[in-house]
Amino acid sequence: MYVVDDQGQVYFERGADTQTHIASITKVMTALVALEYGDPQSTTITVSQTAATIGESSAMLQTGDSMNLETALKALMIPSGNDAAQAIAESMGDSIKQQLQEQGDTNVPESAYDAFVYAMNKKAQELGMTNSLFANPHGLDIDQHDAEMYCSARDVATMVSAVMKNETFRSIVSMDGATIQVTRNGATADIPLESTDVLIGTYEGACGVKTGYTEKAGQCFAGAVERDGKTLYAVVLNSNSEQQRFTDATTLDDWVFNNVIDYALAHSPETTSMTTSDGQTSEVPVVAHVSHSGWIDKTFKATLSDPEMSVEVFALEGNVSQEFEFDTISGDVSVGQKVGTAKFYQHNEEIASCDIVAAESCSAPNFIEGIGIWWDRLMRGFSGEQTSAESVVINTTPLIYGSNATLNQTT
Repeated sequence: MYVVDDQGQVYFERGADTQTHIASITKVMTALVALEYGDPQSTTITVSQTAATIGESSAMLQTGDSMNLETALKALMIPSGNDAAQAIAESMGDSIKQQLQEQGDTNVPESAYDAFVYAMNKKAQELGMTNSLFANPHGLDIDQHDAEMYCSARDVATMVSAVMKNETFRSIVSMDGATIQVTRNGATADIPLESTDVLIGTYEGACGVKTGYTEKAGQCFAGAVERDGKTLYAVVLNSNSEQQRFTDATTLDDWVFNNVIDYALAHSPETTSMTTSDGQTSEVPVVAHVSHSGWIDKTFKATLSDPEMSVEVFALEGNVSQEFEFDTISGDVSVGQKVGTAKFYQHNEEIASCDIVAAESCSAPNFIEGIGIWWDRLMRGFSGEQTSAESVVINTTPLIYGSNATLNQTT
């Protein structure tokens, strides 16, 4: 199992790098390669007898059917058509071979079908899928299709994340069904399609991607869920049953979404009115009293450059800590001037950084004042007294749990 978001944040993994069969999830790579080398509207896919009779899950395509690539991708992804997978590989292989050879690749196989599979493995390498090997475009793994093939949950998530950036693909896999039109014997034939992904339309935010099953692979599912602008990819391989793969995925998704927190960085019991150079006045949190080194006992109020800045954190990763670093300030200070840097950490990793800026102006001592301060410091130095004020951090980092007033769950 493996759960990751669209920014690459991993929330859960178990056996994520284990090499295993992935059955029809293979078709995700088929779609990725097809979209990279073809055009959804102008690339033509024709169904051979081999494709039409390949068996197992089918989009009910017939020998001689033709359609554009987008239509073929619907037949591929919605009902998990092995016939569509075979047809795409056979129809696009020669074009892919030519494109790769023009790019200087001298290792492309001669046959169109083999060239397509070669492109699948080439793409896997480009994506860093180190535990993947594809042997065909559909994922069948018995009889004449029995060959060395494998992938891992992490690699599945990698290719799903890559192809979900394509709007054509994303639109197709979010459908719970469709009716496609193909050219058949010179006429137009309608073919109804029903999605194998039962979460579409029944689970909040579900937007694809692919199911899979063979005896060797077991029940598999790679699902995408989007809520509040955040997309999660949950991969479940070799599950116990058809329903269990969906249950496992939704359990993991809910677990993540229920523990994702929008954590505000500024938490202070003190506020002040801050007037910027453009005349705008606003109430801002005072995150620190910053020492002015020109004076013995003077500090000025400071806030964050973005007082409303927040960062998304996963609650189960632990509480947030902070580190304030202040610049040495000796001259005149103007409102909005950078006077330091605030860094925030969770689980010993930096999660955010923000400038500390002056919330009020502060003048440096004039010449006469400077002489008096110099003399005062000299005397304090002899007596061991403090010669300048210390900067004081006012900002706090509340515990993730138990601070509902300042923490808002994104769910």
